[in-house]
Amino acid sequence: MTISHTVIDWDRTARTGVPEVVLAPSKTSHQLRDIVEAHQARAVPLLLTRLTDGQLADLADLPLDLDPLARTGSLLAPELPTDAQRLGIVTAGTSDLPVALEAYHTARFLGLDTTLFTDLGVAGLWRLQDRLEEISGFPLLIAVAGMEGALFSVLAGLVRVPVIAVPTSVGYGMSEGGKAALSSALASCAPGIVTVNIDNGFGAAAAARKMLPPSRTALRPVSTP
Repeated sequence: MTISHTVIDWDRTARTGVPEVVLAPSKTSHQLRDIVEAHQARAVPLLLTRLTDGQLADLADLPLDLDPLARTGSLLAPELPTDAQRLGIVTAGTSDLPVALEAYHTARFLGLDTTLFTDLGVAGLWRLQDRLEEISGFPLLIAVAGMEGALFSVLAGLVRVPVIAVPTSVGYGMSEGGKAALSSALASCAPGIVTVNIDNGFGAAAAARKMLPPSRTALRPVSTP
């Protein structure tokens, strides 16, 4: 199936280890439908991110696994390999869930056995302390936080593993737009933090996929004949 408006990078998985994932907002529902159907024709998995309310409604008849809160949609999502690497995602507050769920669905799509820990922000530090033993058992963590972004430094100061910080645009006043959380992540004195852009759950999950060893039993990458 040929699409006039989009050139799909079928070889990206083989080249980079991460498949092409479609950013939806700037595309029409018609264009997205064409892209989905092209992947259907090849039986190739597909992930869509940042779907709008209108796109979610327009694509509801397609065989997509849609999450309106995460604004993601997946087609033919691969099953997790039996030796999948483990990833933990920790959120500061319930308001951070849309970004955390984008990271969660992306990580699962990329073959990571992902667990989500919600609402463990430092305003009630006991919540993080109660789950710390479990959280510390993961080889890599993603931390998702808005407002002042204190979770990044606190978490990285308590665990031995790397932490990928995802600042979110949750907040108001000085915290509005995620700039305060981004500055907190970049300025942290706790070693072992790396930071992605504001609200970039996808980018955090893609980085986690590249940082963790690949599964030996993962599906072979799809490439053009």
